[in-house]
Amino acid sequence: MSTTTVQKSATADQAPAPAAPGGTRRRGERSLLGTLTSHGILTVASLIALFPIAWLVFLSLGPDKDDYLHPERIWSKMTFDNYSYVLQETNFFDWLKSSLVVSLGTTFIGVLIAATTGYAVSRMRFPGYKKFMWVLLVTQMFPVAVLMVPMYQILSELQLIDTYLGLILVYCSTAVPYCAWLMKGYFDTIPFEIDEAGRVDGLSPFGTFLRLILPLARPGLAVAAFYSFITAFGEVAFATTFLLDDEKYTFAVGLQSFVSEHDAQRNLMAATAVLIAIPVSAFFYLVQKNLVTGLTAGGTKG
Repeated sequence: MSTTTVQKSATADQAPAPAAPGGTRRRGERSLLGTLTSHGILTVASLIALFPIAWLVFLSLGPDKDDYLHPERIWSKMTFDNYSYVLQETNFFDWLKSSLVVSLGTTFIGVLIAATTGYAVSRMRFPGYKKFMWVLLVTQMFPVAVLMVPMYQILSELQLIDTYLGLILVYCSTAVPYCAWLMKGYFDTIPFEIDEAGRVDGLSPFGTFLRLILPLARPGLAVAAFYSFITAFGEVAFATTFLLDDEKYTFAVGLQSFVSEHDAQRNLMAATAVLIAIPVSAFFYLVQKNLVTGLTAGGTKG
């Protein structure tokens, strides 16, 4: 082939594609109306999602407990006294310590059990492995009211009433089944060849799981950790029943101290709720990079 022919071919390849005739949109392009509509819908959805948070922050700046009845009056008397009172006059930091101990303990134990369970069911074919996963799913069908009495009896016999460990184990019974299903689905997306390569290198099954599989399953672990953390951090019924010492109350139980039979200090509740959101937001920030990947990949296989 001559040099002239090569140059002509290269020039033809570099030539821009002809414009679509008559204003016809190319594939994948959006019209101006479509772009404005999608942005408008997303803006409205964002405002709807952010409004309750903004409203809570606004109410927390009102000095009186009945300001929520007349929110327009808050503009002229905004103050941070509610936050000062909560931080200085209540057991806020005891609630914070208890919530973090219970939530992080549930996250660590729950994710550890869920990850090992999901990996075992994904990779090993033992008798009844499918039924085992369905049994985990069935445990989520029982309401809290039904589980309260038997769990209380079990914890009482184990002398775990009014202890952090007892509450952590109760929360794990809720978080582990869902997280095990999630991790099983995520492990199914990891090729079996990686396990075989680990065995060739002389790793044990646990060594393969720890050194090869877990680093690849980081997005799934992030989702399981976030779910376990949120489950323990915001739960009320179990914490109210199994915690008796007010110094061990979690945030969810501590909020109830602002409500009595004939009174409700809603301004203090709002300020406490805003402060409670800070550690949850911090935890979300730490795992948010892996949340989307873990949620989508964990749902590709069952």
